[in-house]
Amino acid sequence: MLALIAACEAGFWIAVLAGLTARYPLRAPRAGLVLLALAPVLDLVLLAATAVHLRGGAVATWHHGLAAVYIGVSVAYGHRLVHWADVRFAHRFAGGPAPVKPTGRAYARACWADVARTLLAAGIAAGIVLGLVALVGAPRRTEALLGVLPLLGVICAVDLLWAVSYTLWPKRERTGTRGRGVPTALG
Repeated sequence: MLALIAACEAGFWIAVLAGLTARYPLRAPRAGLVLLALAPVLDLVLLAATAVHLRGGAVATWHHGLAAVYIGVSVAYGHRLVHWADVRFAHRFAGGPAPVKPTGRAYARACWADVARTLLAAGIAAGIVLGLVALVGAPRRTEALLGVLPLLGVICAVDLLWAVSYTLWPKRERTGTRGRGVPTALG
């Protein structure tokens, strides 16, 4: 199961990089779109493989729970990750604007948007876990899956604290390192 999760993660980034390479350096936007569309297909493959594995009599382990978390994160954060990479490829290969790192209130807003994404990811993962438990219908074999649910709560709490901290103490714009010989933003 871990190998399949790793393969899906690697496949996600291969699909994204291949899609963006086709879109920008190769100037084939349709081929790029097709390759980018392969990334979410890998989530379906992982979900189906996990369900088939458990339904076939396997005893659930934390690996199966990790698969649910991976799928939740991929669905909730996938578009944002692709956009992040797209901005960098556009800048590097197509003369697009340089990526901007938000500071101050903009960074705090981004943190709160991440809280919403994290809640969505946790909700999807919890739904998958509960769906797998119901699908298998054997509480003893799926007991380990339920151990993922408290972890999802911890992840959401940490992300919430992160957003609150940057709301109360906004991230300042970096202007240089003062006296260390490193150029500043102005020079």
